[in-house]
Amino acid sequence: MNEWEMIIRTPGGEYLTVRQLILKMRMLAIRALGRMFRPEENLFAFRIIRTGKGDVLEGLSRRYTAIALMGLLEESEDVIRQVLHGRSITTICHRLVDGVHESQDLGEVSLILWLARRVSHYNVDKIFDHLNILDPLGRDYSTVELSWLLTGLSVRCNEKTDTEAAGLVARKLLQSFNEKSGMFPHRPGWRHTKNYRSHVTCFADLVYPIQALSYYYLLTGDSEALDAASRCAERICFLQGRSGQWWWHYDYRTGKVIEGYPVYAVHQDAMAPMALLAIQDAGGMDYSRWIDRGISWLVNPPETGVSLIDPQADLIWRKVCRHEPNRLSRGLQAAVSRFHASWRMPGIDWLFRPEQIDYESRPYHMGWILCAWPADRVDAMERSIYAHADDETQAEMILSIP
Repeated sequence: MNEWEMIIRTPGGEYLTVRQLILKMRMLAIRALGRMFRPEENLFAFRIIRTGKGDVLEGLSRRYTAIALMGLLEESEDVIRQVLHGRSITTICHRLVDGVHESQDLGEVSLILWLARRVSHYNVDKIFDHLNILDPLGRDYSTVELSWLLTGLSVRCNEKTDTEAAGLVARKLLQSFNEKSGMFPHRPGWRHTKNYRSHVTCFADLVYPIQALSYYYLLTGDSEALDAASRCAERICFLQGRSGQWWWHYDYRTGKVIEGYPVYAVHQDAMAPMALLAIQDAGGMDYSRWIDRGISWLVNPPETGVSLIDPQADLIWRKVCRHEPNRLSRGLQAAVSRFHASWRMPGIDWLFRPEQIDYESRPYHMGWILCAWPADRVDAMERSIYAHADDETQAEMILSIP
């Protein structure tokens, strides 16, 4: 059976293939982005959060706006104008590029570069000029920020790029890769950080460099980049939870899980698929089995028994987390494992059960869903299912097409 034919039973008793569930999530993401856009600001909100008075929009985010717009790039003009209240992606991109000099956030500037190159913005040079001021090679930035920069420099499009700069950023990431553990650190300069959690790396620190190095390989043919991305991907798949969870905190030194929770919905349906599919597109192995398991967890998380996909709210909620004060479990596990790599705080699952849903949703989650699952990829999944079916099944599939 093709992996995309895996059947998932929803809490409401509905049976869906992975592809059908992805189609539903795509439509939900588009509707949610329409609710999260603030037309008076030409930006997306920071989040929707559930309150005693209902689901409320809060804040603004240029970073999330860039991600949401990238998700919309492959959608139809009608969908784009519906989400953006009649505006175009180019109009909103102009607003981001015009204000890029005000940002000291390398991650934000890198995402704007990524978007601007995708839409062939006329003033990409302005972003490069500001990147020179931020000095990504000379200063201490996070792995996530550097990965977004590398992707922004490497992604294939009609706009020019700086291949030499991409190579220098890729080298900085590759030099930080731990071949023994298969992990990237939270910051490439982690050895110079002397605190109790400097050895801790998170899921985002792994998937974004996987994606970036896969794009860089396609740009340059650098086999070292693809090898590091593949080894990291193999490691996180090996560590995936029994029910498909992509765990949160890992030990950079050993490649083992330090603290599993929270489990974030965006990791399950978007970030992990986006990274693993980038490797596959670069000629790596097929990770669809692990992608399927991750997506199925969203529908039936054993921790809560309640799907994070909420059809009544028409949202996907942010995460499943522990009942605990101030992220206590993460701090305890980081401190204990700092003293000895094999040590873990006992009784955490009993003291602070992972049974709580975080009732908020953010635009970047919806944007990454659309980036991971553009319509062309979902259509290709259907063709793959059809190609692997026998003659009788193919006939049934043809007859069932509306």
